[in-house]
Amino acid sequence: MTEVDVEHQIKAVERKLGTRIIDAKEAHVVTISQSYETDQDDLWDAVTNIERIPRWLMPITGELTVGGKYQLEGQAGGTILTCDPPKNFTATWEFGGGVSWIDVTVTADGSDRARLVIEHIAHVDDHWEQFGPGAVGMGWDSMLLGLAIHLSTGEAIDPSFGQQWIVTDDGKRFLALSGERWRDANVAFGTDPAMASAMAERCLKAYLGEE
Repeated sequence: MTEVDVEHQIKAVERKLGTRIIDAKEAHVVTISQSYETDQDDLWDAVTNIERIPRWLMPITGELTVGGKYQLEGQAGGTILTCDPPKNFTATWEFGGGVSWIDVTVTADGSDRARLVIEHIAHVDDHWEQFGPGAVGMGWDSMLLGLAIHLSTGEAIDPSFGQQWIVTDDGKRFLALSGERWRDANVAFGTDPAMASAMAERCLKAYLGEE
């Protein structure tokens, strides 16, 4: 099984929260980013090439062009809204009857690195009030981990790896640390610390299947 440096990956990721008005309603913006040891073109290819995405994320079908539809196997689907290669694309993120949006940016980060920034924009709802930013943030943490493994090894990750690894001690520690960092981001955003901790605890239990 692939070795994962849990603490290194958690520290390599930046997380923050913000707000935005979209469709005339207040929305939360969950932002996650990581710098990778590759160039901008390669990182762009990794996150937009329909043949390469399954090597680090999950199987995907559809047409990855503006106006095209996509579907991640067992996960979200949506429509590509804009695309400005090799810098940025936006898309809807439709799952479980709800619609949110993603804004994905790739930039050069020095001479031999590139940075991925993902903004997940969602209207404030009961799901947020219950689980907080970790509800989407912890999922993105896992996705960025998969991308980090792929970019550092050049290999494809077995689709079953994530499900097998997340129940190991390292996997559970990764989720717990991710939840803690999203709680910290929630507090920095202005949420009452006790409320943010309660959200994070409920979210972690949901991810671990304990609730």
